[in-house]
Order: sequence, then C-alpha cells, then structure tokens
Amino acid sequence: MSDIRILHEPELRAHVHLDITIVDVIETAFATLARGGVQMPPILSMHMPQVNGEVDVKTAYVPGLPGFAVKISPGFFDNPAKGLPSTSGLMVVLSTETGRVQAVLLDNGYLTDIRTAAAGGVAARHLAPTDARRAAIFGAGLQARLQLQALRLVRPIRKAVIWARDPAKAQALAADLSDDALNVRASADPAEAAGFADVIVTTTPATEPILRAEWLRAGQHVTAMGSDQAGKAELEPACLARADLYVADRVSQTRLMGELRGALEAGVLADGANLPELGQVITGAHPGRTDPEQITIADLTGTGIQDTAIASHVLALI
Repeated sequence: MSDIRILHEPELRAHVHLDITIVDVIETAFATLARGGVQMPPILSMHMPQVNGEVDVKTAYVPGLPGFAVKISPGFFDNPAKGLPSTSGLMVVLSTETGRVQAVLLDNGYLTDIRTAAAGGVAARHLAPTDARRAAIFGAGLQARLQLQALRLVRPIRKAVIWARDPAKAQALAADLSDDALNVRASADPAEAAGFADVIVTTTPATEPILRAEWLRAGQHVTAMGSDQAGKAELEPACLARADLYVADRVSQTRLMGELRGALEAGVLADGANLPELGQVITGAHPGRTDPEQITIADLTGTGIQDTAIASHVLALI
C-alpha cells in the first residue's frame, strides 16, 4: 500500500491552476471522446432534496493512459450558510493495466472546479464569436468567478456583468473581479445583463429557468453549465429552439440532466434530432459556428473523461 500516492488540496492548488494548459488538456479530452474507444458509463447521481444536496460519481477509461479516475463529487447547497463550500469530493486513480489504486487526490473538489471552468473555456473557444468582448455571468459563486477567468483565456473580454438572485453577492463579486483590464459591474435585471453580452454563462443550481429566449440576440453564445441533475434548469426550453446551433458535452447525458432534457419535455426539440457534441466540433466532424449572426448554446453537464484527463495531467505534473 505504500506505493499509493496521496495528494492533498494544498499541494494540488500549488501546482495546478486554471490556465491555457488546462483548457488544452480538457479540449484534448473532448476530442478523444469524439474519436471513439473511450469507455464512459452514465453518471451515478443521487439527489437528496431533504438536505438540498447531491452526489455524483463519474469515471472514464481512456485507452493509452496509464490510469483512470473515479470521482466522488458532493454538492450541498446550504453549506455556505454554515461557513462551508457547496462542493467537495475526491478522485481515486486506478491503473488501467492492473486495476490497482495508483493515487488518491484529496482535492476537496478543487480539480472539479478547475476542469469545469476549463470546459467552459473550450466551449467558448470553439463556439463564441472570435471578437467577443462583453460577458454576462449568471451566478455569483466560485464557478461564476472561474468561468469568467476561463473565458478571458480564450476571448478578448473587456467588460462583464454579474447577475445573481442575491444582488449583494453579485455586487461583491463584481467589485472583486474588476481590474485595469476588465470592467465588471453587477446588474439587478437579468434581461439587461443578457442583452449586454456577447457571451452568456449560467453557473447556478437553479431548478427554474433564469435565462429567457426573448432576451437572446443574434450573434450571442451561451454556455449553460449548472444543470447537471434531472431537477435543474437554467435556460427556458425555448432558448434551445431559438438557437441556430445546440452543442452538448455528451448528448446521452444532456437528454437526462442537461438543458436538452427540458427542451425535449417541452416539445420544442425533436428527440431524434441529430445533435452534435463538443468533441465533434473540436475535431471538425461538425462545423460549429458558421455565421457571426448565429446564436449558439453549449450544454455542459460534466463528463468522466474530464476527470480522468485532469487527474492524469496532475500525476504527470507533480
């Protein structure tokens, strides 16, 4: 047992940061998934409404990598009132040759936060207008902060607006994020925030839509990353009908727990539609955005290959 590496959150934070390298790692993971050969089972997801909590277990085997990660990711959304973060968790990395445990990454959810934000960066890199300078972030938690950071890695964002159900949190985050290169303000009006932006990112655990189709305008890109349970929804289903291009991280997942689920239930999209995945856009199997006036939507529910990818990167780095 002594050969099992155990890495703790402080060491991981010291070596792994949200930068363009991590965006590239996650982009490669999506491309690998699109090319085939990856074994990625459905997410094991347990919802605990009585305690406003959930736990997801994700994994993926990628041929050619020495190990694969199994991640346990809890989200307990009343924790901030208790002085605790909403998310935590860990990753266990097993050998692809023997199945034995190689490492335990006690990241407390840090690596999930980073790889989730990086996926938003990948989506924006391939779907957002290349000259996008204005962003709207819906939500005021950690992922809101990280998604804006990731977006700035791939697009020349100069102005941003924060909307949240708690205006005080939106104002505090906006003040904290503003600097000489980025002007950030809070807005109490979600319609105004949406209309302001070239890129909209929704980052909340909302169970009722917070972004309306009527607020969207030509040329915008939307990344929806908060809907990762069957009971969640950030986008009005009509948003997907309004979009010229909808892209999933994994269609089989978004049918069950992403924004696609709500659109299918509402009947605004046909279940048999030929919907592309982000990896297909990355590899060129699907053209992606073809017109500056298109409205594009990326529906990100989080995939096990992202966890295996970042865990493998970490073990090669540290």
